[in-house]
Amino acid sequence: MNQLDLQIVSTSTQIPTSAHFQKWIDTVLKSAQSDTEVLIRLVDDKESADLNQRYRHKQGSTNILSFPFEAPDIIESPLLGDLIICVPVIENQAQQQHKRLLDHWAHIVIHGLLHLCGYDHIDHTEAQEMETKEIKLLNTLLINNPYEEKKFHER
Repeated sequence: MNQLDLQIVSTSTQIPTSAHFQKWIDTVLKSAQSDTEVLIRLVDDKESADLNQRYRHKQGSTNILSFPFEAPDIIESPLLGDLIICVPVIENQAQQQHKRLLDHWAHIVIHGLLHLCGYDHIDHTEAQEMETKEIKLLNTLLINNPYEEKKFHER
């Protein structure tokens, strides 16, 4: 079973339900061999910008930060990691990219979960592999390819 720890500190009123987040987690982790736990924290711009500066040395808020959990060898833990999602950035991106808000939420959560599973987009080959996986997972949720309109992959 995949367990969700959802922390909402954002003031937005357009946040998906915990059932949505659980569905997206289950979609990505359906083939996991053991119980998995994921923490998702929904924040506003200030917290996102602070964490982005501290851990990525980049200015400003960002849509999502992924922190895979790396337990010491002597500890077994079901924790896959933490996702920090900046709600205002998600809302603005969906509007600017003319996407349904809930579809964009699904995409960003799936993107972050794939990071926790070891996927990345540092080089072109990795980016293509990760985007292909995202598109397939989103299609199972009846969500269109989020990259069709985009000519580049945001990092």
